[in-house]
Amino acid sequence: MNHENFSTLELLRKQFKYPFPTLKNPNAEQLQEITESQWIDGEYLWLYAQNPDLRKKYKNTKTAHIAAQWFPTASPERFKPICRLMLWTLYNDDLYEESDPNEIGYVHAQSVAILNGEITAEESGIPLGAMLASLREELLQFIPKESLSRFTQMISRYFNGLETELKYKKSKMYPSVKECITLREDSICLYPFLQLTEVETGVVLPPEIHEHPVIQRLQALACHLVTFFNEVQSVIKDEATDSIYYNIVKVIQHQNRMSLKEACLEDLRLHNEDLKEFLELQASLPDFGIWHDAVVNWVHYMSMVLSGWKNISTKLDRYNQAEFPSAVELKEKLNQKQS
Repeated sequence: MNHENFSTLELLRKQFKYPFPTLKNPNAEQLQEITESQWIDGEYLWLYAQNPDLRKKYKNTKTAHIAAQWFPTASPERFKPICRLMLWTLYNDDLYEESDPNEIGYVHAQSVAILNGEITAEESGIPLGAMLASLREELLQFIPKESLSRFTQMISRYFNGLETELKYKKSKMYPSVKECITLREDSICLYPFLQLTEVETGVVLPPEIHEHPVIQRLQALACHLVTFFNEVQSVIKDEATDSIYYNIVKVIQHQNRMSLKEACLEDLRLHNEDLKEFLELQASLPDFGIWHDAVVNWVHYMSMVLSGWKNISTKLDRYNQAEFPSAVELKEKLNQKQS
């Protein structure tokens, strides 16, 4: 099936369905203004100082509006670090999607060290060091160090996924579908955001709840669901940027020798299986004693990430081929900064 008579966007809008509420944070526009004027054109201007068109594309991605769908009830103060993290994920993805897998290990180690408070941004020598240092300071206003440590572990998982992606891209080899789902679970970078529900609600759950197998499985399923949706959404972009080796749709297509449409429908089938499991677990949570209501609420917030992502992302230009940064251009900027 060629792309002309098959619309991935139509499939996403009509077939990927979530029985969850869709709310939006009323502070979205206020934080989008901060994102654009204070961050993209301010603190982090040096990244793309000579490229107003690229800065405009980052603004058009509306990162605060994405975050607003995921964290609909956070106050402006609590919403700010979440929005900073959302912009960081885009910058970091774009900066390193053309890197050598060996280079990413250093960025990974330095990023984690900053978030753990072990080194300063200046000592780190990485372009986004100051962004992570600011994020650490902001998060510690609202969550204890134990929660920040768990968040940092999830950032580390993201880097592990990113490194694995780069290895497949460099070798031009496909993983199996199962391997691809596992690596994308980490590289989709949803795990860090799920930890920050504590920032939004003000309720810090004890470690034994975070370590509970049902809670861990629900988070994994949420990551899978966003990934299955995202793979269909970004498949055309990934074909253009040679990122097909870790797009689940392309892996399915390669492994089963099927058309793009058939691969997208298989991706949808896998998505619906995981959605069914998510709903069953959500409806039959074990008894968490005095924490039960807080856990029910956290899973409820987790579910709104899924419906919120569909609502906002199908309207974004980032997934249209003309609206994402040139990888070559990004690499040039990175080299300039490091030299």
